[in-house]
Amino acid sequence: MLRRMDPMPDVTRFFHPVLSARALRKKPVRIELAGRAYALFRDATGKAAALADTCPHRFAPLSAGKVRKDGRLQCPYHGWNFDAEGHGRSPSQPDLKKCDVRSFQLVERHGYLWLAARDAPLTAIPDFAPEGFELTGSFSMLFRAPLHVALDNFSEDEHTPFVHTRLGWDEHDTGAIEFSAENHEDRTEVHYSAPQRASRLIQLLLLKRGDIFHNDWVTRFDPVRTGYNIHWTAPSGEPRPFRHHFAIFMVPETPRTTRFHVFSFLKLMDPRFRALMPVVRRVQPVLAWFEVRDDALFIPTVADTPYSLKGMRLGKYDKPIIHQRKLLERIYLAQSPAAPSSAESPPPISLVQGAGG
Repeated sequence: MLRRMDPMPDVTRFFHPVLSARALRKKPVRIELAGRAYALFRDATGKAAALADTCPHRFAPLSAGKVRKDGRLQCPYHGWNFDAEGHGRSPSQPDLKKCDVRSFQLVERHGYLWLAARDAPLTAIPDFAPEGFELTGSFSMLFRAPLHVALDNFSEDEHTPFVHTRLGWDEHDTGAIEFSAENHEDRTEVHYSAPQRASRLIQLLLLKRGDIFHNDWVTRFDPVRTGYNIHWTAPSGEPRPFRHHFAIFMVPETPRTTRFHVFSFLKLMDPRFRALMPVVRRVQPVLAWFEVRDDALFIPTVADTPYSLKGMRLGKYDKPIIHQRKLLERIYLAQSPAAPSSAESPPPISLVQGAGG
């Protein structure tokens, strides 16, 4: 049977992307972050706002209510209403005090809404747009697995030939992989390169048979996010015309689900191919969507993987996983350094296998 561990910690000291800005219109929207629900809405000026999705009266969800003409969010149960700062009023008891609900910052950047606690500085919004690259698109995708499982999956490329079918190498080229990983106090840095597999979609990126696929990434935990720099070279070492960058934010929604928010960036390296930029701009985000979708389709298969790494036969490609668990606990979850190591302690943010199987 499954045994529920401690509730997920409040991670709103970090700014998280939680919803496409276009998805928030006239009606309020409910989102979840680390097991807590929030009601997002736009006030009378059109500015986005966020409140805890629980009316302080009888705990009805505010996201099930409506936005009044004056821009206040009205509870669907008894009509209590709140402004963007959470100041509440009771229509049937105008003199009632202590009607307020907790409010949060909701900032619009890169076409997304970013949520954080009121005291989080705006400088804490991650700067993830690489210099010289242009934003080509963004999308969100649900992973039906806890954060630690989703993070582990995106901490190694060893699964590339078996889970993916477009980017990266085929199974017969696993022996040609070049790999390195560096552990730092606040991040991991990883490099993979191997022959690019055959794919018709790859031709749209001006790649040729025999080209070498390079994937360099950095994973940080303020919040949990990875920046992937992908490019190709000819066997001679000559670079191909385009470089690609994908910023992936892994946002825990519930103990069993993680929402991925992906931002695609593109850089032209050879001005001779400028006329092809409109085509590559369209192809690149679509290709990214399919690659992330491959992982999302597979991830339920391993969703019940325990948090503890104890007993696993780990190899060299798993080196980043071990270090990233430590950074996840120390930086993102703010666990005490005196706490037991992840190899022995129960997971702080997920379900684990209990006695009896």
